[in-house]
Amino acid sequence: MVTSSARWRNLGTAAGAAAAVPFAAYDLYQWAAAYVADRFHNDFTFYLAAARIGLAHGWPNIYDLNLQQAELDALGSGIKIAELARYISPPPVAWAAVPLTPLPYAVAYGAWSILLLGALALTWYWAAPGSGRARIVHLAAAVGWLPVIYALQLGQPGIFVALGVAASYWLLRTNRPLWAGIALGAMMLKPQLAFLAPLALLAARRDKAAVGSVMGLGALAGASAFALGPAGIAAYRDLLSFAAGVPVNRELTLAYFAGDLNVTRAIQAGIAIWSLFLAYRMRRRGPEWPFVCAIVGGMLATPYVHLDDLVMLGLAAWLCLRANPPSWTWAYALAGVIAVEGTPIWGPAPLIAAELCAVGLLSVAALKHDNRDAEQHDAERQHDPGLHRDREHLATDRQPEAVDVGQP
Repeated sequence: MVTSSARWRNLGTAAGAAAAVPFAAYDLYQWAAAYVADRFHNDFTFYLAAARIGLAHGWPNIYDLNLQQAELDALGSGIKIAELARYISPPPVAWAAVPLTPLPYAVAYGAWSILLLGALALTWYWAAPGSGRARIVHLAAAVGWLPVIYALQLGQPGIFVALGVAASYWLLRTNRPLWAGIALGAMMLKPQLAFLAPLALLAARRDKAAVGSVMGLGALAGASAFALGPAGIAAYRDLLSFAAGVPVNRELTLAYFAGDLNVTRAIQAGIAIWSLFLAYRMRRRGPEWPFVCAIVGGMLATPYVHLDDLVMLGLAAWLCLRANPPSWTWAYALAGVIAVEGTPIWGPAPLIAAELCAVGLLSVAALKHDNRDAEQHDAERQHDPGLHRDREHLATDRQPEAVDVGQP
């Protein structure tokens, strides 16, 4: 006999599939149509151009705008260098495109797209909540969600960053903390998307994972600095400063509300610190929470955000829902998904409000007394040999006042 809860769960899965599958099919069609209309109109074109520059002229020159324009022309892209049309990613993005440089452009783009789809599938496999058909609905919903399909169309490495965070979570959950930290090396492809994750692991006292993140990120950062040299680093710094000053790069950040850039930076710094405090407060709970705090707080604290970067919020929602939160959390996650989906229509205000409310809800959950914390303290006391000897002593001389039970 099917219980009432199972019946509602089945109805929810069916409703989710009815909504997600058509959106996914439509978005895949739009992706194909965009490629047919202009196959070069994506960010992968710039990654491929940077890889070719690095191989031909040396890696310190990948940020040379004249060389970028020359390679774009050589590809036959018809793209002209502009405010939002230039390579400003870290060197590992160009390195990732190096194996594709001998291939015809269409084949290279197809291979890159397959890698992104594989990364999305693995992210789903490791991070999505639920089981059975409900998980399949989550995958369809991801493909049908605007930030994800936009990232796929552009060839954005943000999906690889999401994969790195999902892998880190999975490795942490399966008790491989050092490798969990190393997996965060994927952040080097787009550091602003998960820059709080290593610090959140440290705050949550996942020390081995934090050490692993230093190893992974340090190795890639060191290799990047060595490859670029002083001149390349200076050129990269100049391009980043330029990008930070482009208004469209800040439209989805707190600058939309705060206006003044200095005020925005101060608020963002405060949110980043608060998010790390929340990770600390939730350190005795599941491995999902350091990542949820880092992603949600980090997306509010990052200096610039584009629509495709919001794939990280989807990952945060998946991880949160995996932790068996209250049932109303599903409704809030759905509202957040809709707020993001409609951003091109109603602007960034609902999105930013949803992010701020998410931080508020995380704060309530983190500051609320958790019986699981008390249970863990009890378990620690039961397994503490010193405290066990104290109990024996108490049982012998019946003088409980002589024992300071408040000692850690």
